[in-house]
Amino acid sequence: MTDVTQSTSPRTSLINDPRVRGIAYQVILVAILALLIYEATTNAIENLRRARIASGFDFLSTTAGFDVNQTLIPFSSSGGSTYGDAFIVGLLNTLLVAAIGIVLATILGFIVGVARLSSNWIVAKLAKVYVEAIRNVPLLLQLFIWYNAVLKALPNPRQSYEVGSGIFLNNRGLFAPQPLLEPGAGLVIGAAVAGIVGAFIFRRWARRRQEMTGQQAPVGTVALALIVGLPLLVFLLAGRPIALSYPELRGFNFAGGVQIFPEFVALLVGLSTYTAAFIAEIVRAGILAVSRGQTEAAHALGLREGPTLRLVVIPQAMRVIVPPLTSQYLNLTKNSSLAVAIGYPDLAQVFMGTVLNQTGQAVEVIAITMAVYLAISLITSLVMNIYNRRAAIVER
Repeated sequence: MTDVTQSTSPRTSLINDPRVRGIAYQVILVAILALLIYEATTNAIENLRRARIASGFDFLSTTAGFDVNQTLIPFSSSGGSTYGDAFIVGLLNTLLVAAIGIVLATILGFIVGVARLSSNWIVAKLAKVYVEAIRNVPLLLQLFIWYNAVLKALPNPRQSYEVGSGIFLNNRGLFAPQPLLEPGAGLVIGAAVAGIVGAFIFRRWARRRQEMTGQQAPVGTVALALIVGLPLLVFLLAGRPIALSYPELRGFNFAGGVQIFPEFVALLVGLSTYTAAFIAEIVRAGILAVSRGQTEAAHALGLREGPTLRLVVIPQAMRVIVPPLTSQYLNLTKNSSLAVAIGYPDLAQVFMGTVLNQTGQAVEVIAITMAVYLAISLITSLVMNIYNRRAAIVER
């Protein structure tokens, strides 16, 4: 009788090996993708050559032929600013509205999410109405409402609302006093940074001390003294090196001070309120995921509703809240590209709009913009994943 195993050829055994077949399939797939990318690249280069459109990234050093109303860095077409500078301006404006929007949306979302579980019938129903109304109206429509129906309906500069001392609100934005940094202002800024870091370190030390000994420390008082008292003391000792430039009405507009444009406010409010509605549902689901016995045990120890929610329920709910919360942060950042609809100079409006139209280099501009949004999303996900691992409950 012939042995079957001996009659099987090495070639047949390799073909039947799942690992070998898997590697072969992956090599074939990579080869096909490489061929498609090569064909697409050569086709694009040939089409650009026939259309006599320049390629490459040399256009970034070309002088820009336009101005931007809101800039975080000096930018002017008459001052020799380049398209590369315009890219940085748009990127900084996008990061600004995304960072502030994430903070505001998180605060509002947590408040509304907790309010949805309130024992007060009116508070719970108002929170529910907010969530259902905001979530089911398109974001673009909400931006138009905030910009055209709310902010543009404000009076002109001559009839401005005076919100406070030197603060004016009109259809051209919010005008407020602008800090002017004089010699010695760096000491005040350094003291403020040192106070924030010191308050954070003291808070961590106080928490560990309380866990080990049960003794509480005056965290709020110390934090207030470090964050407010220390910079104020340095400010007085340094001879008040920070002055204020107040806005003044001159002709048909204000001069001086700092101007917060209505496009920025409309985009920020729209993104924050829209994303907060989704975050509220995430927070509500996370709180409901915590066992009711945890709340009852905290009440049995004498904790009231507020401390129970802050010290017992929310920390345990965070392991459920953080993963979908990350998705909402990413959505808010990407939704900021809708700024082009109301004229806010973000990355999409400045770079993919004006720069692309003036240079005609669509491939390079779109590739850079896609890479930027991808990098922002990956960095946000990385930071949130690190926090998620720290917030996870470690079983003993």
